Formats: sequence, structure tokens, C-alpha cells
Amino acid sequence: MELGLPLFVSYLTEKKNASESTVSSYQRDLKKLEGYLGEHGVEHIEDVTATSLNSYILHLEKQGLSTATVSRNVASMKAFFHYIYYQRQIETDPTEQIKAPHIEKKMPGVLTMEEVARLLEQPSRTTPKELRDRAMLELLYATGMRVSELISLKQRDINLNMNYVICRDGEKERVIPFGNSARTSIANYLENGRVFLLKESESEYLFINCSGGVMSRQGFWKLIKQYARKAGIYADITPHTLRHSFAAHLVQNGADLKSVQEMLGHSDISTTQVYQNLNVERVRSVYAQSHPRN
Repeated sequence: MELGLPLFVSYLTEKKNASESTVSSYQRDLKKLEGYLGEHGVEHIEDVTATSLNSYILHLEKQGLSTATVSRNVASMKAFFHYIYYQRQIETDPTEQIKAPHIEKKMPGVLTMEEVARLLEQPSRTTPKELRDRAMLELLYATGMRVSELISLKQRDINLNMNYVICRDGEKERVIPFGNSARTSIANYLENGRVFLLKESESEYLFINCSGGVMSRQGFWKLIKQYARKAGIYADITPHTLRHSFAAHLVQNGADLKSVQEMLGHSDISTTQVYQNLNVERVRSVYAQSHPRN
């Protein structure tokens, strides 16, 4: 059978402004579902039921896939069937009563403030590339934005006079302030780095690669790991580690959860509360190590 994915993909890219990675994940998940349904005698989209979808979820679990992977597949199918239901291609939404498996929230890995300081000091201020790298790392830690948001920034999104950046996540946007350290690094990059990376070309993007093109997630992933090794940080660091560290350090220093939620762009404050729990665990650890009667 064929689910009719091209129209859904167009909807995701043109209407929802979904990222390339999100669209790819949805397509991959739904192609697998399409194959499974066809193999089990479901020939038309109208024949898909909650029972057949639950059967597919059980099939994924029996394959030994992680809870997070199964949950992502459920999210993909719910988004698709929700879309075609509102397009009146089906009379009922078969995913309405389907629930994703519960994912146990893990405490995110964060760096200490001293480790962050060492990491941010690694890019030198002597080459256009390292001026760019320093500015990107400083801004990432200063704002807690996602790496996909960072590499998508346009020049017009940054305001160095008022020290804020406009961060876009699909159809939503939020304004995030940043401090003087990030401002100095960005200004230095714009004045002494970006123009040399551009060479003769032009770009609306704030951060560009060494060929004057758009930075990639993979490229930034590699550079942050490179600087972590130079800083003597051997934890499994990713760009998201700086986002987690940003939030954890704000909470640790007294920021209220609502403000942190707004800066991170979380729709549900329960997602942000993990950083409060992380702070509680840190206090308990300090108590256990320090109190003479423990």
C-alpha cells in the first residue's frame, strides 16, 4: 500500500517549516509503517485501524528498539494521520487513542562552569575560522539555543546594540538576551572573520563555513568535540551539552524556571523542571560529601 507521503512532506516543509532532519525522520518512520501494513494485507488508507497500528508498535518493540525510537515512530504516525484526518481523507483518526510508551526522563549531562570556561577559551582569536568558532560557542552557551537554531541564524536576527538574538523554531520565535562576552566574540567575528570566510560570495546567514556556505550540524558537532578534547574534557560532549549546561547553571544561580523555559523554548514547563531536579541532586551530593554527621 501507499500512504501518500509526498503531500504530507510538502505540508511539513512549507506550512510547518519543519527542519530537514525532522522531515527525514518522519519519512523514514512512515516508509517502514507503509511496508509493514502492505505486508499484512492493509491495501487502502481507509483500512488502517488502531488495531493494525498497535500491532505495528508491538512489532517495533519485539525488534528490540529503544523506547525513545518507538516513541518517535508513534509521534510520526500520529502527525501523519492527524494531518490526513483534517484533510478529510479519512473519517476517523486511528491514532487518537494510541499512546507512546513512557520514556523515563534521564538527568541531562552538563559541564561544570569551570569546564565551560575552558571549552570557550580553546578557539584562538587569530584566524577567521576560530573567530567564528569562538562566537558560535559563546552564543550557544549564552542563549541555550539548539544547534539547528544556531546555524539557521540570519545576520538580521542578531542585535549587538541591545544584546539579544531572535531565535526561530518553525513558526515560533523567541527573543533571548546574551551577555557582553558573547557580544564581544560575535562583533570580533563579524569584523575580522566573516568577511574573510565569505571571500567574494554573499550570504544572509550569520555563521558560514570555510567555503562561504551554510554551516552544517555535522560540521559544528565535529568542531565542538575537537575543542572539548583540547580542553581536556573527556565526557561525551555534544552541542546539546552546552544547552543543558546553560539551563542548569541558570537554575543553579537562582533563575526562575518560567524564565528558563521561555529562553529554551519549551512548550511545557515539566520539561524544564529536570534542571531543577539536577540542582537538587547537586546539593544532595555536596551535602553527602561535606556534612560531618553524614
